Amino acid sequence: MTIQSAINKEVFIPCNERLLVAVEVRRRKRKRMSFLPTGLKGDYFTFICVSVTNTRPHQLLIVKVKQFGCSSFTRRSQWAVEHLQYVNGINPNKDSPEFDLVFDNAVDQWVASSSAEKCMFVQILYHACQTYWEGKAGRLGMVGNEGQASQCAYRNVGCGPRDSSPVSASRTLQVRRQSAIPPKETEFINCQSKLTGDSCTMNLVVYRCKAFFNRIRNIMVANQNRSQIREQPGVCVTRSTMGNVVHRMNVLVGERGEGLLVLRRWN
Repeated sequence: MTIQSAINKEVFIPCNERLLVAVEVRRRKRKRMSFLPTGLKGDYFTFICVSVTNTRPHQLLIVKVKQFGCSSFTRRSQWAVEHLQYVNGINPNKDSPEFDLVFDNAVDQWVASSSAEKCMFVQILYHACQTYWEGKAGRLGMVGNEGQASQCAYRNVGCGPRDSSPVSASRTLQVRRQSAIPPKETEFINCQSKLTGDSCTMNLVVYRCKAFFNRIRNIMVANQNRSQIREQPGVCVTRSTMGNVVHRMNVLVGERGEGLLVLRRWN
């Protein structure tokens, strides 16, 4: 089971949500973690996730998930996409692991575990936002049409003895008009054009493969370091790790379009 599958199973499925993408990150400027016991400081992993609710109307969420040591994954905080003002890709000219998430009242500066992980995250988040805002605009258009129809009916029928007062009717129309005003969409700045273009499926496969091999390399290096400490030959560990590459690669490629396929089912 991959990390993304484990997070989806432990955190999002019980909340009736679907995980679109998860990326392991660390802060570029680390904050003080005063709420943690002294022995646990630094002994944790942070994941930034994008999820969508299964209930209608669908909600698109940015969720922070943590794992302390070898324990289970914990949902720490979340934001609706309406509060996400900007996604800053930092460098539009080359792949880089840094990115910023700018919310209404907070700015999170992150570094992904690799450039491929960051590119995959930004690409899926961009297309998720596009799908979400298009659906949101359609729903707001329906609300606006209903408000206009109510106003026309009010003018044609008039106010009878049992009708509501003109003041309450005008207030109702005003509330409907305000609800029909679309919120500001999330902007993606300093992002490479290949992340926000139409050739998303092929790029997503490439980024998933790069991220996978980066994880394999890190695992092999960690295993070799442990084997040297234990004074055991590292060849056996390396062969054992490489023996699982084909299976894990099949799982990875099988999930290559999972996030984007979920987006197409919203409408």
